[in-house]
Amino acid sequence: MSAPAPTLGVALLVAVAGGAGAVLRALLIHHVGLRRNDPLPLGTVVVNATGAVVLGVLTGLALYHGLGPHVLAVAGVGLCGGYTTWSTASWETIHLLHTGHRGEAVAYTLGSLVVCIAAAAAGIGLMALA
Repeated sequence: MSAPAPTLGVALLVAVAGGAGAVLRALLIHHVGLRRNDPLPLGTVVVNATGAVVLGVLTGLALYHGLGPHVLAVAGVGLCGGYTTWSTASWETIHLLHTGHRGEAVAYTLGSLVVCIAAAAAGIGLMALA
């Protein structure tokens, strides 16, 4: 059985949630960046990891506890989609490479990938146990 088609109202809620997620991302990346002096863009890692946990929890709620597809769309696609950012992480990797921080670029990219996959898995796992 397929999920029900989203309505215009759900689509608008996804858009609003996406905008809210983008604002939260910008604020958190800025806040973390103010406290760091090294070239690693840790704010983006924090954003993507926390977003991965939330998306994992939402996925687990949908898989194991019946979270509806429209709520999943608004919170997952909208909020988490606006909050997390692979494009910024990619740009930051290129910037690290361009400025001569090759080791940091590799560590940042691989570390981000491992942390975010683990975070998503942890969120799903927590909901499987709940």
